[in-house]
Amino acid sequence: MTSTIAFHGAAGTVTGSCYELDLGGRRLLIDCGLFQGSRSLETLNAEPFPFTPRRIEAVILTHAHLDHSGLLPRLVAAGFHGAVHCTPETAELLEHLLRDAARISEQDAERRNRRRDRADEPPVEPLYAIDDAERALTLLRPVALRTPFVPVEGVTAELWNAGHILGSSSVLINHRGMKLLFSGDLGPDGATLVADPEAPSGIDHVIMESTYGDRARDPLDPDQRRDRLAAEVTAARARGGNLLIPSFALERTQELLLDLAVLINRGRLPQAQIFIDSPLATRITRVFARHAARLDDVEDAHVFEHPAFHYVETVEQSRALERLSGAIIIAGSGMCEGGRIRHHLIDNLARSDSTLLFIGYQATGTLGRTILDGARRVRISGHDVAVRLTVRQLDDYSAHADRNGLIAWARARLPVTGTLFLTHGEKDALAALAGALGADFADVATPALGETWVLTPASPAVRRGGPRADTAELLGRGWQNDYAELAVNLRRDLGRIADPARRRAAIAELRAVLDAYRRP
Repeated sequence: MTSTIAFHGAAGTVTGSCYELDLGGRRLLIDCGLFQGSRSLETLNAEPFPFTPRRIEAVILTHAHLDHSGLLPRLVAAGFHGAVHCTPETAELLEHLLRDAARISEQDAERRNRRRDRADEPPVEPLYAIDDAERALTLLRPVALRTPFVPVEGVTAELWNAGHILGSSSVLINHRGMKLLFSGDLGPDGATLVADPEAPSGIDHVIMESTYGDRARDPLDPDQRRDRLAAEVTAARARGGNLLIPSFALERTQELLLDLAVLINRGRLPQAQIFIDSPLATRITRVFARHAARLDDVEDAHVFEHPAFHYVETVEQSRALERLSGAIIIAGSGMCEGGRIRHHLIDNLARSDSTLLFIGYQATGTLGRTILDGARRVRISGHDVAVRLTVRQLDDYSAHADRNGLIAWARARLPVTGTLFLTHGEKDALAALAGALGADFADVATPALGETWVLTPASPAVRRGGPRADTAELLGRGWQNDYAELAVNLRRDLGRIADPARRRAAIAELRAVLDAYRRP
């Protein structure tokens, strides 16, 4: 029987990881992740799955990040009832992440339905409920690294350390002698907290992430990275305002806290008020603390209990931070698309003495990317805000391998007798990495969203169907980004028309254009 792979996510984008394997009639998923980024891309989360969930027999997760795991509750609600295989650490992290995602989904729907500007629109339904998350958690089946298991009849699998975050793995699939290797997200060599990635060689087909396929970073050891962080913190504190750091709750926050504690203990930074304003990050940090003895570069098991750290729990405590100046506030989400960082941005964006420091990837279409690209005004939760603070970026905390690391990892998998699929990357990164690896691999493909490929042993894969017709629209900025940019500047732009009559004429023309497009 024919074996195929379908790319339902992380194809031409860095989010929504989901690959469907049909191996001789046995169906399983590698990852089942949320789409995060532009509003257009996020609409895919609420679409019917492009497969029948009841026919999926098993899921294997590469790691706990929501763009790889966050649609599991919805998959369960749609009828999936098989096993979900992952490392023990991933299972432990998901206990917090999936419950939190469900709670946020329910709260966001409730909040949107209360908005006065939506009173005449149909109610918004949550993506999934807490009960769905609880049912998904009962399906988790932890598997240790390098321990073969059978996810479906006739298929063996094995998890290898991917070096990305706590519990992250690459997935080796063996079906009738054909070997498939899914890299998952790959970490850089020499990262703190986790060991370097490793994986087998001699593969038929490799499915590899490409997030930083077009970007090489200067090699840094932890002390060099801490030097750069110290310089950014010192400069921010000299400006006098707050230092905001949008940070992912999982891994990035813990790395940052480790470095801040080391710098303070070594006298490189004076004592500071450091607020971790993310209940999820607080819970995840406790998981890391329980595993402290097994984490790389952690010498003090109590490092996350440093007296400079203040873990903020309640909304009232979070709101009280707006009265501070000179504080360091670490809050989610990492791309500023949700979470408590948004109200801190509303409070601080217009302050010329405050600083916004990005330490993580900012995907196309996100608020973080918009600010990083130089927007002078943004719209946040109904507020139009001028951007006057200092915007900085520190790329040393990436949990992803850079271009050189990806190339080295791919070459270490040789010989690859079939196809190297490059996924989990945006257009430029995919093209750059494909060009760099073209001489090493007989066949390199960059599948598009919705494509299906036929897999055979020791031969290049053959595209059989797809892509989605709306792929280009989904992977761009999204019309909501264009609208926000227009709306936030509209009053000022109209005000620059000196003649009131010409100003009214401009408004009339805008209305006429909208009316023309609204007609069938």
